[in-house]
Order: sequence, then structure tokens, then C-alpha cells
Amino acid sequence: MYKYALLFLLMMLTVACSENGENQEETEPNSKTTQGSDMEILASELRSPWDIEVSGDTFYITERAGNIVTWTESEGRVRESVNTKEAVHQQGEGGLLGFELRPDFEESREAFVYHTYQNNGETKNRVIVIRLENEGWVEVDVLLENIPGSRIHNGGRIKIGPDQKLYVTTGDAGNQQTAQQEDSLAGKILRMSLDGSIPDDNPFGNSYVYTSGHRNPQGLAWTEENEMYASEHGSDAHDEINKIEAGNNYGWPEIRGDEEREGMVTPIFHTGTDTWAPSGIAINESKLFVASLRGQALRVMDLKALEPEIVTDDYGRIRDVIIENDALFFITNNTDGRGTPSEDDDRLVRMNLP
Repeated sequence: MYKYALLFLLMMLTVACSENGENQEETEPNSKTTQGSDMEILASELRSPWDIEVSGDTFYITERAGNIVTWTESEGRVRESVNTKEAVHQQGEGGLLGFELRPDFEESREAFVYHTYQNNGETKNRVIVIRLENEGWVEVDVLLENIPGSRIHNGGRIKIGPDQKLYVTTGDAGNQQTAQQEDSLAGKILRMSLDGSIPDDNPFGNSYVYTSGHRNPQGLAWTEENEMYASEHGSDAHDEINKIEAGNNYGWPEIRGDEEREGMVTPIFHTGTDTWAPSGIAINESKLFVASLRGQALRVMDLKALEPEIVTDDYGRIRDVIIENDALFFITNNTDGRGTPSEDDDRLVRMNLP
């Protein structure tokens, strides 16, 4: 009888140890189990990446030091320098930031890029056109220069909207009141034609300014109905998602969160006392995906319910997100001095749309 009891006890211990092992594996940070079968790391060892663009089966990723990484499944990762007439200035949050391929990229091999530079010791930002040539990327045109810059709050996202105009986000460059100054390009969303000219239907006469009152907007996206949204870093939390309409003033630094003031627009969503530091955003049907840096997660929310959920928080800081060919792609941002990088950071990750 004693032998049978002892055998039963050993069997129970074996089962318990097996269950504990499975639970430990499921909760291990960054483990393959938690990532699931819908996650795939396409590229690794990126250096402070900022923006992802796709043409066909080729990915282009800007790195803040002044490079663009090209990745294809057949050739893997290729890093090429960007030759600009004003040197890329990587300091603090600056460097080679936003990137957008021309609609005719397959023929022209040209793209738009936003980068930080210095002029007589003063930090600024500019929007230029670059072309992919045999020796790498080369600057071929300047669309806009002298955008105020700083170690912080450079904005930097550029996107072509459904109207085929180029939209550019700029930060307040650490000088809060510039966001409310009509004659300053800081703290704004700018709108220009693809040749750099000011569109006749911009809300303010002979001005690139499309909206004002922004602190540090870093994400732009449109719905299928051409509704425009932007993400923005708040002060002391209170990060924002704004619905963007021409001529609006979004309040910084006069209002934040749910605060209201005549002539200013309150965000459709803000994080309250939580901090996300939202960066790139993408929209699929009615779902808004948000890459968050300090929040260290990819989040999603329905644009009507506005109740955010975490898609994944296994990869640390996330800088940009795009949707292409019925799949979602994002880049991590753990190597910029503010994260805790793993050996193969930073990474380009593919996932199935949830």
C-alpha cells in the first residue's frame, strides 16, 4: 500500500512541475510563445530607426544618424548613407526623421525626407527631396528650410495625404509660445504641394500652416473617408490623439487634456496621467494603431469607442507602424539611449492584423 501511495505522489509532482514550466514560458518577456505565430521579425540590428516606407516588397527605414536601411526578403538588410547638402545633425531627438516615397517612386527613385541640421550653431529642420542612385541617396531639391529645431520637440513626420499634398509635423522646439505664433513654423502641421509651393486652398493666406497649437506631433494618418488624425506628445502625460481639420488651433500651451478655451480644439482622446509618448500611427478601417515609446507597446483603439487596448508590449519602445498588403509592420526604438536594447535591437516586425 505504501508503494502505491508513493508512486501516486511522484506522478502528481511530475504533473505539477510540467504545468509550472508551461506557465513560466508563457509569461517570459519577449519569448516566442508570447509573440505568437502571428509575429515575425524581418530585420534586426537597426540603429535608432524612425520611419518605415514600403514599395512593392522592399522596405525603407530611416535611421537618425543619417542612413536609410533597405530590406527585402531575398537580400536582407542593406544600409546606405544619405548625402545631404546640410549635414544631418543627430542630437537629442533630432536627426534623419520622417520619410515618404514619391507616388512615382518606381520611376523617379525619389522621396521626401525631414532632417535636423545646424546653421551658424542654431538647430533647425528642413524638408528635402532625395534620389536613390548607384552611390546611395543624394539630395536633389529643397522644399522648405529654417523650421525651428532643438534637442527636443522636432516633430518630424511627413505624409502625402489623399489630396496629394505633403503634410509635415513640427514641434515647438522647446519654446512653447511658438505653437501659438502665426508667423512661426514651430508647433504646427504644415501643408505643401509636392513641389514645395504653398497650395492656394491652405487656410491662411500665403502660409504653409495648416493647423497650430501643437507641442510635438509625430504621427499622421487618414481614414478611408479622408478624415485626418494626428498623435502628439503631451506635457506631464496627457498625450493626445487629435482629429485634424484645416485652420484649427489645438491649444498648446494654453490648454491640455479636457480643458477648453474659445477658438481652441480639445483632443478626441488623451492619456490623462498615463504617458504613452505616441509616435507613428496607422488606420485600418475604423481602428487606429498607435506606436508608443515610453508606453512601450503597440496599441489599438476604435475611432468611435476610443477605448485603447494593447496589441503587444513584448518589444519595448515602438517608433512607427504601417499597414501594407493586409499586414501590419512596426519598428522598435530601443537603441536611441532611452530604451533597454536586446542584442538584436532594433527590429522590424511583421504581424497579422488583429
